[in-house]
Amino acid sequence: MTATVLPVQRDLSGLFRAALERAVSSGALALDPAAIPDPALERPRLPEHGDWATNVALVLAKAAKAPPRAVAEAMVAHLELPDWVAGVEVAGPGFVNVRLDQMWFAALVRRVLAAGESFGTIDLGHGERVNVEFISANPTGPLHVGNARLAPMGDALANLLTATGHKVEREYYFNDAGSQIEQLGASVEAAYLGLLGRPAEAPADGYKGAYVADAAGELQAEQGDALADLDPDERRARITDWAFRRMLAGIRETLARLGVEFDVWFSERTLHDTGAIAETVDELRARGVVEDRDGAVWLRTTQFGDDKDRPLIRSNGAPTYFGADAAYYRDKRRRGFDRLIFLWGADHHGYVPRMRAVVRAFGDPDDVAEFHISQLVSLVRAGQPAKMSKRAGDIATVDDLLDEVGKDAFRYTMLRFSLDAPIEFDVEAVTRQSLDNPVYYVQYAHARIASVLRQGTGTGFSPLPVDEADLGLLTHPMEAALLRRLAAFEEQVLTAAGQRAPHRLTRYAEDLAAAFHRFYGECRVLTDDHALSSARWWLVNSTKRVLANTLALIGVDAPERM
Repeated sequence: MTATVLPVQRDLSGLFRAALERAVSSGALALDPAAIPDPALERPRLPEHGDWATNVALVLAKAAKAPPRAVAEAMVAHLELPDWVAGVEVAGPGFVNVRLDQMWFAALVRRVLAAGESFGTIDLGHGERVNVEFISANPTGPLHVGNARLAPMGDALANLLTATGHKVEREYYFNDAGSQIEQLGASVEAAYLGLLGRPAEAPADGYKGAYVADAAGELQAEQGDALADLDPDERRARITDWAFRRMLAGIRETLARLGVEFDVWFSERTLHDTGAIAETVDELRARGVVEDRDGAVWLRTTQFGDDKDRPLIRSNGAPTYFGADAAYYRDKRRRGFDRLIFLWGADHHGYVPRMRAVVRAFGDPDDVAEFHISQLVSLVRAGQPAKMSKRAGDIATVDDLLDEVGKDAFRYTMLRFSLDAPIEFDVEAVTRQSLDNPVYYVQYAHARIASVLRQGTGTGFSPLPVDEADLGLLTHPMEAALLRRLAAFEEQVLTAAGQRAPHRLTRYAEDLAAAFHRFYGECRVLTDDHALSSARWWLVNSTKRVLANTLALIGVDAPERM
């Protein structure tokens, strides 16, 4: 995953590097100028230590044959500070802390307002083409809560990658060629014939949710008894195709409610129909990584780190699921993607080594493909397991949960946690309209700012233009804290994108909302002091913008009223 730095980090790094070079030229440090690295800037662990810090003195101490603190003091002594840096100090064994001047934060407010919706975007990806595949649940029933955790995750990750200079396509891969689809067709067929009073026996391992009966009812309403007297094979084929399409349409409708749109819906069947699987086997055979054994065709995945070899073609000549997966990987690469991101459910953990072997078998570097596994979601209500489903037996469907909590609460709650952490989704807590509910807390901050601005406009307040306002007046501790939270947004976007961690944005949104609520409690925006009111007006406007941008990245609405 690519790393980059913010402009302020780059600027400070250049200042410290120049200071080190001057210290060497003056004889204060005994270093080879060519060996001086670009100093790295990081956030101090404690806010009272300043805005940025570097440990470059500790890195160079051995080469300089001097204590780290002596290296730090020599560097600081040769610094030429610009007016946007308030001060620099040596701390501890040799860390150097930096405090930014108020004018830097004033410029930040103006930069936020000038950039608007584009504030926070930065070119991390340099046009890298990325395919993000997520959910990909088999279309054999409605989306359930477990696999739909990946919906907000994949969508928010795609938003982050787009905001950081990548060309992203969202993709849903659906299995329309396997035994599960056949079982769905048989299940709906039996229910359909039962509605017509015809003898029918449901498959023992078929689907039994109430959604199967619902589908059969829809089929009867559309076709009447027209399918009942067809040749059994033709009837089964037609009902299977109808049922698959009905389930896929339902998944699309559910995702639309979640605000998730895919660029590509990829059919597994096309891999079979176009000969892509056979071509994949031929290519891998040409690479010398395939062998015939016991009448089947095997990929030697143990050669690439898997625990056992995997069959691509069964002894009866039929491709395996793994054979289709290998062809699907090859298809994505042939479509020109530089990076492939797979977001899979908890039951796919064992798939990673075999797919990693496929990447290597095609001669691709490991970082071409990323595999991220989500953990389970458990629904609770008042601390007890929650039964959500009205129509699908023991399946907790996304539609049922959306009926109760809504899109924003669903997405936000699913995104509050790292993908590799299990989620306990407390239905009552998520729907509670109080400030101890994180999504309400964040959205209320945005709505409260909108209310302040409406009040100001309604009373005829006319602020000084932002370029003329004295933003240096924003010196109250709560103002300073709010400004520093605004300053962290771009960093959070970069980190969340680079670490594939959209959950960092929900936590950031809560921190920013908390900083605003504290500011609001102690600092009146509209006062008798026009200059101060103007400064605070633009501060809250920039806060509103950053909150809205943060929520937009995770696909949650920023309401004007609540």
